[in-house]
Amino acid sequence: MASTTSSHPLPSGCGIFTTIPDLLFIPEFVFGGLVWTLVASTKVLIQNPQGWVMFVSIFCFVVTTLWFIIFISGMNQKGSFWPTLDVAYHAIATTLYLSASVAQAYVTIQLKDLPPLTKYYHEDIAAVVMAYAVTLLYAVHTIFSAIRWKSC
Repeated sequence: MASTTSSHPLPSGCGIFTTIPDLLFIPEFVFGGLVWTLVASTKVLIQNPQGWVMFVSIFCFVVTTLWFIIFISGMNQKGSFWPTLDVAYHAIATTLYLSASVAQAYVTIQLKDLPPLTKYYHEDIAAVVMAYAVTLLYAVHTIFSAIRWKSC
């Protein structure tokens, strides 16, 4: 099965590279991986919620990878519950990433006044930007998945 059929609303195989929201898997991987890498490379001096940011970025990266494999392999063609799961997962990922983005922004603001940590401060700024970018990607994916779900 290479693309969406009239009997099933979700694409499979290479068809996921031709449909919105499924095309968003790729930037979700890239920006999610960047959040993970940038947060992992910063120096943790104060008690902060960066552990939560790491959990969210790794969790979403792994689940999105599994979701991608399910779509590529065509396993999403078995059962009518997949469109609902697609919306639910991306809504949860959006919420998790939004909370992680706010936490990362809070940590970054706290590091602003520590001059010897300029390099880490810039990495934290990049992590905040990437975290909000991933949040936006997951939100857009959720919206388009919901539109697809409602049209079923």
